[in-house]
Amino acid sequence: MRLSSGWTILLYLLLHGGATVCTVKKLGSNTGRFANATLVRLAEFLSAGYKKGVRPVKDWRTSTIVAIDLMVYSILNVDEKNQVLTTYVWYRQSWTDEFLVWNPEEFDEVKQLSMPTANVWVPDILINEFVDVGKSPDIPYVYVTHEGLVQNYKPIQVVTACTLNIYNFPFDVQKCSLTFQSWLHTIDDINITLMRSPEKLRDDKSVFMNQGEWELLHILSNYKIFSVDNDDYYAEMKFHVVIRRRPLFYTVNLLLPSIFLMVMDIVGFYLPPDSGERVSFKITLLLGYSVFLIIVSDTLPATAIGTPLI
Repeated sequence: MRLSSGWTILLYLLLHGGATVCTVKKLGSNTGRFANATLVRLAEFLSAGYKKGVRPVKDWRTSTIVAIDLMVYSILNVDEKNQVLTTYVWYRQSWTDEFLVWNPEEFDEVKQLSMPTANVWVPDILINEFVDVGKSPDIPYVYVTHEGLVQNYKPIQVVTACTLNIYNFPFDVQKCSLTFQSWLHTIDDINITLMRSPEKLRDDKSVFMNQGEWELLHILSNYKIFSVDNDDYYAEMKFHVVIRRRPLFYTVNLLLPSIFLMVMDIVGFYLPPDSGERVSFKITLLLGYSVFLIIVSDTLPATAIGTPLI
């Protein structure tokens, strides 16, 4: 009788303890902070088995088409001496990732998700004219749609080399190029296209906010396929940023004083030669020319290519 009672108590404890453990586990799985988080489930679904080091295509013969767009926000600096242009641009690129696709009906109709840039494959598209690293903000996320479209939008401070012609200073127009190209992948792997039509890209000045010395005229685009060794072909998209200098400051401070000195020099010939005022007047004009030359030499851009017409 004692043995049967002991076995009964032991069996009761085992059953009661097992039910308690099952209840705790069940409650813990339902009341966790990620229990009903659809975005967490979707992120885990997309990251399961994803390889960010591999180009995201199921058929390796398929080329990844990267659509890019460029909008100039500000002209920060034009260094004529060092032939360097510093601009602040809004750069956009998008491509299709065949491994980041899901059914919105299975995830509460979620059709767009932000993911860390470090967790997805990103094309190695750079600017060939880069000469210095700009102070660009770090945007750590990209948007991914349920169809696999990845959107990577970011602002960039671009410091690029540019051939500047100052012969018509201060009425000069400069054209600088920004060439976007995959540094490693050939056209069989990565191809480049425009996100918008060339006409819309050319006349878009909606985000240009600079009211300083330089004025943005338009942005031209040119697509090109080139080869270095006639074996591997690469795709590049070249944007020509055309800017024009606003000459009002130089007109007031350079052209008008120089015109005034020339007029006074001509008027000096009408003074009587026998009077002593003509020599002193010419000496005064000569001193004025010397001071004006010092001011002009500090204002005009100094380059080794040539001198301005002024």
